[in-house]
Amino acid sequence: MRLHLPGRPLSTLAWLLAALMLQPLAAAQTPQPHPTSTPYAGDLGVFEDPHRAESLHIDRVMDLLHIGPGKTVANIGAGGGWFSVLAARRVGPTGRVFAEDITPKTVAAIRERAAKEKLANIQPVLGTPDDPGLAPGSLDAALMLQVYHEIAHPTLVLAKLRAALRPGARFGIIDRNGNGADHGLDETVLRAEVERAGFRQVGRYDFTKTGGQDYFLIFVKR
Repeated sequence: MRLHLPGRPLSTLAWLLAALMLQPLAAAQTPQPHPTSTPYAGDLGVFEDPHRAESLHIDRVMDLLHIGPGKTVANIGAGGGWFSVLAARRVGPTGRVFAEDITPKTVAAIRERAAKEKLANIQPVLGTPDDPGLAPGSLDAALMLQVYHEIAHPTLVLAKLRAALRPGARFGIIDRNGNGADHGLDETVLRAEVERAGFRQVGRYDFTKTGGQDYFLIFVKR
């Protein structure tokens, strides 16, 4: 027999009480934005060091992300398009590189660069701080190169990126250990945020900078 209080079933009252009790718990579990440094706004030419590809071992990075002919890749926070150009040459005319950035001036510069270098497979994308603007199920690989520490609300960005990755797609992050306000982020903090967003770490490397100050993490979505 179902018990009732005046005008209200007991089961309904219990549900309301449970919902009220869970509100503080949900608030406590809401990820807080981590501190970020001021995004670089100077001459993007500083990222065009002719020795950068060699010192970063960028070919090995692309190998580990399974970037090859015909693949579709996203360069999140593309800046001047340095990595986008290298990835575009790697994937070839049958592949595509989405060069995403949140600054209209930067996206326009990438468009001009792609045209100058005759790389029709680069598609500039103007994202927002919380959404890289990539279609669901569109990517075979993605890379954030010294960008993640600039993201104030990673939960929102990671949710959009996760939806954009195809099954088995690899998501790489290269960043440096720091406190979030010094152009870096503690590796354990970053890994926890990404895993909480529905990813699983499948690789960890430190060859991208002498001394192991930088880390290179690879994730797939769970």
